[in-house]
Amino acid sequence: MTPGSSGLLDRHIAFLEALRGAGLPVSLAEDLDAIAALTALDWSERAVVRDAYAATLLKRQVQRPTFEALFDLYFPRLVGAGATPPDEEGSADESGGARDNAQALASFREDLVEALSDDDGQRLQRLAAEMVGRFGAMPGRGPGLSSWSAYTALQRVSPQQLVDRIVAALLAEGRTEEEAQRTSGRRIGAFTRRVEDDARRRIAEEKGPDHVANVALKPSIDRLDFTSARKTDLEEMRREIYPLARRLATRLTQEHHARRRGPLDFRRTVRASMSTGGVPLVTHHRPKRPHRTELVVLCDVSGSVANFAQFTLLLVFALQDQFQKVRAFTFIDHVHEVTHHFRPGADVADVMADLAASTSHAALWGRTNYGRALAKFEESHPDALGPKSSLLILGDARSNYSDLNADVLQRLADSTRHAWWLNPEARRHWGTGDSAAPTYGEIVPMVECRNLTQLGEFVHDLAI
Repeated sequence: MTPGSSGLLDRHIAFLEALRGAGLPVSLAEDLDAIAALTALDWSERAVVRDAYAATLLKRQVQRPTFEALFDLYFPRLVGAGATPPDEEGSADESGGARDNAQALASFREDLVEALSDDDGQRLQRLAAEMVGRFGAMPGRGPGLSSWSAYTALQRVSPQQLVDRIVAALLAEGRTEEEAQRTSGRRIGAFTRRVEDDARRRIAEEKGPDHVANVALKPSIDRLDFTSARKTDLEEMRREIYPLARRLATRLTQEHHARRRGPLDFRRTVRASMSTGGVPLVTHHRPKRPHRTELVVLCDVSGSVANFAQFTLLLVFALQDQFQKVRAFTFIDHVHEVTHHFRPGADVADVMADLAASTSHAALWGRTNYGRALAKFEESHPDALGPKSSLLILGDARSNYSDLNADVLQRLADSTRHAWWLNPEARRHWGTGDSAAPTYGEIVPMVECRNLTQLGEFVHDLAI
């Protein structure tokens, strides 16, 4: 492993700063734990160093992809087009810089089909590096532009066009059609990520790992903005919702138990102390009346805000046991109740599909109108809110310059025990363009909620 001329300590510090910049909570204590572990290890074995860092710095499995990507930047397995160390996955092909022509492309695609069919990890790692070096090189580019492009390499080789051949090879092994299709897609996806990793490695050699960490790496899935997530990111977020709900439920249960004792019952305590000579070794408390929130959720499902609203609804309903009662309503310019979609034990995919299908019921003209939606909610569901309920509004407060009906929101907030507003937009954008965030924020406390981490923290505070 060649950490670079800046020295091991500088590289270690830069790596930890990059992890923090990507949203991974690395404390000083964990920093010291990593140093202690690494002083006892052989730095010539890259995989051991990587595992030592992961064991001392990571708290959750969802952080692993971001960690792996940053580790590969700061402690690359390759330098240039050179070979990997003997303990690593194979060696780089000497022909990585060979001229790109039709014959070279055809030969490379044959090698790739064979490696993907065999699921040969070492060979695929070597082919990914070769693919970027041969088909992703972009020499002579202007200042500020990189000489390497994973996109160019992938477009040139088009591994997705090899699916049928890989499926045929898997079918010949006795796989079913469905299993072969699924396995083929998974292997090509994994190879694509290898190509992207190698391109980032080469760019990091040109511009430094800090540059790539700042501009080319997305944050971990729990800190990725709802509004900028791609389709694959959304699928990963959905898988994270229920583990997040389980962690929250366990934490809330523990906190409820810790606080469940009521005021001291003086008479029972004195009576019990008679058996110990009047010394009150054990105190007795009056039962504390449990309080759980009756929650009403009103959420904007227009445009990109819909993803944020769906994830929030899923998390709230995954935690239904933490609330006394939950009702949910969606809106664009009209209000539609969706409580019935969240049946106990319902499949997440079915719930998401039902929510998406119900969006049409939340709109009459298709343009977001918060003022009209608030007025319609007050008119059509007067029994939804009461002195024991809490109101949670989800949306970016962008109302197409329509009448805001702030007085209606004030009446709704006054009729509840608590009211909150979660906004998936960055706070710096509130009040720009058609944003009514400042006006509504004066009535209902507005909280920035852009990712799963912020969402989980808010729901925890809401349920206790």
